[in-house]
Amino acid sequence: MKKIFIGGVMVLLPVVILAAAFKWLFALITNWIQPLTNLVVADNRLPELVGDLIVIAIILVLCFVVGTLVSTRIGAWAHRLFDRYLLKLAPGYRMVKEVIAQFFGDASKSPFANGEVARVKIFGPQCPTSVTAIVTSRHDSGDFTVFVPTGPNPTSGNMYHLKPDQVELRPDIKLEDMMRTIIACGAGSGDLYKS
Repeated sequence: MKKIFIGGVMVLLPVVILAAAFKWLFALITNWIQPLTNLVVADNRLPELVGDLIVIAIILVLCFVVGTLVSTRIGAWAHRLFDRYLLKLAPGYRMVKEVIAQFFGDASKSPFANGEVARVKIFGPQCPTSVTAIVTSRHDSGDFTVFVPTGPNPTSGNMYHLKPDQVELRPDIKLEDMMRTIIACGAGSGDLYKS
């Protein structure tokens, strides 16, 4: 009975957690767009859910249109001009823009999209302690900059600048497999490093 019950929990719990995450995300988004939803609902007597969906669709279309415009020469020029102006008004704008670009921008430049997995000795090559890391930069001197994610949130962690003898590159390990072990707080690392 216990095994059957745990089997049912293992099947249903991920579905419930995923549904709760979607519900939370939808509530977060609808709270942000509530003023626009109120405008759509007030004049048209629509249900609020329909108003939310219409506003989300309008925002998605707007993102597509702006993306199309900035891909043209004139749009790129206007975007650079807008960026320069905004940098003067909002000093934190550049940092926010770069963080967003890491996650949604050019995947070839994002270490989270195609970084190299490594096992690194952050306390020096003589210390047996090692951690799982992503190589984020290679230096002309041969040194590495690595990001060591913390579990279960792989977007937070620490950066280390290490000598080559402290870094063991693992091209045989896929980044998504490594991230899975980070999210699981180390569970599955035995399989990850068995070779």
